[in-house]
Parts: sequence; structure tokens; C-alpha cells
Amino acid sequence: MVRVGVMGATGNAEGELTRLLLGHPGVETMALVSRSRVGTEAGAVFPNLRGLGHVLEDAGALADCRAVFLAMPHGEAMTVAPALLAAGIVVVDLGADYRLRDPEVYREWYGKEHASPGMLPQAVYGLPEFHRSELRDAHLVAAPGCYPTAALLGALPLVAAGAVDPRTVIVDAGSGVSGAGRSSAGEYQFAEVNENFRAYRPGLHRHTPEMEQELSRAAGRQVRITFTPHLVPMTRGILATIYGQLTGGHRTEDLLDIFKNRYAGEPFVRVLEGLPETKAVAGSNFCHLSARVDRRTGRALVFVAIDNLGKGAAGQAVQAFNLAFGFPETTGLERPGVYP
Repeated sequence: MVRVGVMGATGNAEGELTRLLLGHPGVETMALVSRSRVGTEAGAVFPNLRGLGHVLEDAGALADCRAVFLAMPHGEAMTVAPALLAAGIVVVDLGADYRLRDPEVYREWYGKEHASPGMLPQAVYGLPEFHRSELRDAHLVAAPGCYPTAALLGALPLVAAGAVDPRTVIVDAGSGVSGAGRSSAGEYQFAEVNENFRAYRPGLHRHTPEMEQELSRAAGRQVRITFTPHLVPMTRGILATIYGQLTGGHRTEDLLDIFKNRYAGEPFVRVLEGLPETKAVAGSNFCHLSARVDRRTGRALVFVAIDNLGKGAAGQAVQAFNLAFGFPETTGLERPGVYP
């Protein structure tokens, strides 16, 4: 049994994380830490937690935790994590501070110097399907972003198999509004989002270097991609469509076989004959994936659906936590999606 802490416990991903940890049989007790709302009942922040007795505390409550999930804006986790690690606490960072191995890349995309660059080599990128052995007994986990989770689960097997030219990868993805966070206003208000569909930050989104880092590792050379995110008028979910030029005369059946072989035995990735949809994975840690060959253009098309707050954030963080502490990987995450 493990006492855990959640620091920065007032955002959407943090609420989902708290919900999952409350039902985790390996979690003994939990400290919910907030810098701005100390003393507030958790149910006043997340209505679904009303009556459960948790109150937001200050950082002192983390002292006797064995694991702490950091759910903080970029630039903040890297000022907190070193002291936690020095105290022997396992850190799972849901933010961006430890995802990129190169501090210069971090500075380029996030506009600030990294405060603890010496810790980057020990951070394990928390995508279990590709870093499972490293996550076992990890002390610092960098949970991937939601878009990279979907994109990499769809692209990495084809790049690693040499089925697509990694220089031609394009990621086109849409996310629900919950990905913008609870404090967002203006362009994320209901009247702005409802019955609307728009792209944002094309070619500039900060999740891009994560994808390039992991794809470069799989390809064995530097990879640059085109990534365009879209805001979808729904609460939660991501549907990513990945395009890449085929290197040979592959058929749809060949691509599906690559995915089936790569993900055989994976508890949370389901390769479909039909096309994925976000509704089928909402509220879960599952990824639904399929592929097609466009024979006219010689391109692969890969379709991936995840819940941006589940497999794209909190669920995947718990999955990595399970591996780090030796729990069965599916512990607390076995529930299917909520449908309809």
C-alpha cells in the first residue's frame, strides 16, 4: 500500500487522476495539494468528489508520501521535483518539464531555461507500450502529452517496421475542450466552441518536439513532422489521423498485421478492423487504433482514438505508477469506456 500525493490538484487532468487513485487498491491514503486553495474541500473543486472527505492541503502533506504526481503548469514542476526526488519520493510529472531530453529543445519550445537540466537523463518517458522496462523501478516519470500519446501509438510501429518514410509523417488531430484546462476562458467559452471546429497553433504546438524526439529514436535519424491540432466541440477525447508515405506495396491487411503483432498482449491498445471513435474510449485508459492504405497515393492512414484525460493524461500516469511500484499494470484502470 502506497501513500500518494497530487500537487496542483485543481485542473481537469488532476480531477481525473484523483478519481482514478481513489479507486486504486494499492493506494493507502492520498494528499491533495494546492498552493491557492488550501483548506478547500475537494468536492468544492470537483463536484463528483463531494462527500468523500478530502480537503486540499499545503505542500507539507507530501513529506510522508512515497509517490507524488505533479500536475502543474510547465516551468513549475522542475523547481519542485528535485527536492522530492532527494527525499526518496517517486515523481510522476504530468506536465512538460521532463519530457524532452535536450534542454535546448525545451528552451526553444517553452521559452525558458530548464531549472534542473541535470535530471533530464534520469527521466523516463512514460509511454508504457514503448518504455515499459525503463518504467519499472523508475524514480522520475515524464508522462507524455495527450496528442503525442495518440500520435506515437499510431506512428511508431510503422516507422520502426520501415513501412513508412518517417520524413513524410503528418499528424492531424482533434481534441475535446477539456484539454484546454479549467481556467481557460474567452475562445474556450461555450458560445465560442459550440457548433464550431477550428485548427490552432499549426506547426507551433508544443507537443511537436515530443513526437519528433520519439520518432527520431525509432527511425535512427532526425525526424521532422507536420502537426496540426484542432479544437472539437466535445468535452473529452482525441481522434488523430496520421499520414505517411509507404515504402513498399503494403496493403491495409499488412498494416493491420504490423499493429496486431506490435500490440499483441498490450492491455490497453485494441487494433480494430473498423474505424475508431472517441465515444468508445471516453472515461477509459484504452486506445482504439486502425489503419488503411490509400492505394491511389501510396500513403498509410492510421486512425487513433483515446480519452485525452485518460490514456492521454491521468490514466497513463497511473499505468506508469503501477509499473514503477510493481503493481499489475492494469491496476485501477480495467474499466471500459462510458458509452453512450
